[in-house]
Amino acid sequence: MADFGLKCVGVPKTIDNDLSGTDYTFGFNTAVSIATEALDRLHTTAETHRRVMILEVMGRYTGWIALEAGISGGADVILIPEKPFDVDEVCEYIMRRHERGRNFSIIVVAEGAKPKGGKEIVYSETIDEFGHIRLGGIGYYLGKEIEKRLNIETRVVVLGHIQRGGSPTAFDRILATRFGIAAVDFVNEGKFGHMVALQGNKIVSIPLKDVVGKRKTVNLGLYEIAKVFFG
Repeated sequence: MADFGLKCVGVPKTIDNDLSGTDYTFGFNTAVSIATEALDRLHTTAETHRRVMILEVMGRYTGWIALEAGISGGADVILIPEKPFDVDEVCEYIMRRHERGRNFSIIVVAEGAKPKGGKEIVYSETIDEFGHIRLGGIGYYLGKEIEKRLNIETRVVVLGHIQRGGSPTAFDRILATRFGIAAVDFVNEGKFGHMVALQGNKIVSIPLKDVVGKRKTVNLGLYEIAKVFFG
């Protein structure tokens, strides 16, 4: 639209945090907080009933929500779209926990995660308004595989659109306010065709042409930290 002369200023808003050029998008911190709280609550049932609990969160192409919620919520296994997983490895890890006396496990999986050599699990073949197939079901797929291979009671919770609503965190409220003020400043300055962005603790401008069509995938260094910390 900017190329056609429409005076545009963008703000980065998506819970997936997959927009290039900015460290954070507003909505992401709230979604992670909701998923983290869900993991905290699932721990109680998992431990007392000695079950495997699987939490499926949003994340079609990127696993930012699953990764950050998994780290902060103490998940034992974190599965993301950027790293196809091996079901046998997941089951082996669960069995190692059982051998150490840890008779429960918490798994958080992004909806777009897929097994090695396989495809994303889809809820339906219908296409949405953005041309996307409706994903969903990876949690149930994984739950069935774990029960079949290990004979351990497994339960699945799909967080779904609960991640997208409710009261925003203080971080998101402040970030959105900073973005909004910066966007108005750009308009006053005639700085069109740009997006406001957060880099470090500074609000900066990024040309829209440098953002559109690019996806910010998970920092695999952070994923390695999760592997080291949780095994």
